[in-house]
Amino acid sequence: MIALLLALGSSLAYGCADFLGGLGARKAHVLRTVTVAAPASLAVALLPWPVLGASFDPAVLGWGAASGVASAAAFALLYRTLAIGPMNVLSPVTALVSAVLPVGVGLLQGERLTAAGLVGLPLALVAVVLVSAGHGAGSARPSRTALLLAFGAGAAIALQLVFLHQAPSGSGVAPLIVGRAVSSVVTLAAAGLVRRRLGPERPAYAMSAAAGVLDSAANLLFLLAARSGDLAVVAVITALYPAGTVLLARGVLAERIHRGQLVGLGAAAVAVSLLALT
Repeated sequence: MIALLLALGSSLAYGCADFLGGLGARKAHVLRTVTVAAPASLAVALLPWPVLGASFDPAVLGWGAASGVASAAAFALLYRTLAIGPMNVLSPVTALVSAVLPVGVGLLQGERLTAAGLVGLPLALVAVVLVSAGHGAGSARPSRTALLLAFGAGAAIALQLVFLHQAPSGSGVAPLIVGRAVSSVVTLAAAGLVRRRLGPERPAYAMSAAAGVLDSAANLLFLLAARSGDLAVVAVITALYPAGTVLLARGVLAERIHRGQLVGLGAAAVAVSLLALT
């Protein structure tokens, strides 16, 4: 039950972070948004250190650094994906892709799928097709570029979560701190290299910082949840985060959700629930 609640909290934080990051990337170049979000996420990662402790041994440094590189890629790809939109299509695609890899890793490490899980994985793939193909009068169809970015973002998120999970369980929040530090360095370096291409627009500082804070909180909750339960189960529950993004996009941006997309979203919810039963 503790792992379930932590994973649901992680899901909620991810959904809000993605929405804010996507909006921020619409106001300025995505790297400008990320250069604010990444350091903010590092600052939040440092806060629980005195309470949860941190052990920086070589294995922790390695897995933490790997998660940081994946996190930097996830930041840029995800925020760019959501900036292109439509959020209510691309966010579920990213989430389902991000859920598949951790499930595979969990199975390779000895976790077992029940009959519900064996039904849930194919259903998740069907849901991706249904949600991505949203059609109907006046519907917003994602471009091929946006879909490719969504799949890339999902893969990067999955790798980040897997790398965090691989760090020794007794290391406290050290993997998260190392990952956030590496992510900040990578994004700031990338922004410095292409600074002349970033345009004159200033980032939405408050929005971008809030996205980073929520993303770091989501990572912390995921890390604690994965240490309390199975990776496959925790990952797919965390993958429910598009519900928050889609509802915010509907309420704030008035993005329409059409019948085919509703079927896809429903199938995605059922698939994630079935996988969680494993």
